[in-house]
Amino acid sequence: MTVARRPGRIIKPSTRVERTHWNAGRTLVVGADAVGVACLSGPVLAAAVVMPPFGRRIPGIRDSKMLSRAQRERLFPIIMRRAAFVGIGAASVAEIDRLNIYHATNLAMRRAICRIAGREHVLIDGLRVHRLEEHVGTYTAIVRGDSRCYSIAAASIVAKVIRDRLMDRLAGRHPHYGWEHNAGYATLDHRRGIEEHGITAFHRRSFARVRAVELGMQLELELTEGPSPERVEFLVSA
Repeated sequence: MTVARRPGRIIKPSTRVERTHWNAGRTLVVGADAVGVACLSGPVLAAAVVMPPFGRRIPGIRDSKMLSRAQRERLFPIIMRRAAFVGIGAASVAEIDRLNIYHATNLAMRRAICRIAGREHVLIDGLRVHRLEEHVGTYTAIVRGDSRCYSIAAASIVAKVIRDRLMDRLAGRHPHYGWEHNAGYATLDHRRGIEEHGITAFHRRSFARVRAVELGMQLELELTEGPSPERVEFLVSA
């Protein structure tokens, strides 16, 4: 006997959290999210969005990961038109490698949020961030906020669309990695491109997958130059 599976329930983000602030008289409530955290290449990009208090919600807004690219592209101009304010921030590959991805992501978020002057409260996706309040003011961290909170979900879509478009442009300069469709994530074609063509200035050398390829190339060069057996053992075990 075949048992039909029930389709998974689609979680629709609500304005429940925003409404608690709107009811308290706060109108500039910022929702913020970052994308590209797990990518092997490209910057991490964040968006901060303020939606009008008690405004009509835009149908279809979800966590950007739950939407196709076509759906995100359709929603993007609507969000940009209906939002009261939008701020964009990024952390470069150099900053990611220097600070680590956690601190670089927080830096991108701070930059996006701080572009919105007069903000009265901030909602971010994830867990609380050490000393973030010193930079952005009072905020609430919401686990799975991009799925549960309307303004954070809107921010995730804005950030994702802008970053995807940036990776499209970079793909034109570096066509071997499939960035136009994988956006820098560790897909098979991206990993294969790294193995066959090496890394670019837009690859995150601090990431283990990228560093392994770079170290492998260095090892190959060392071997062709004929290092001592002790040097080979050191390179392999490093």
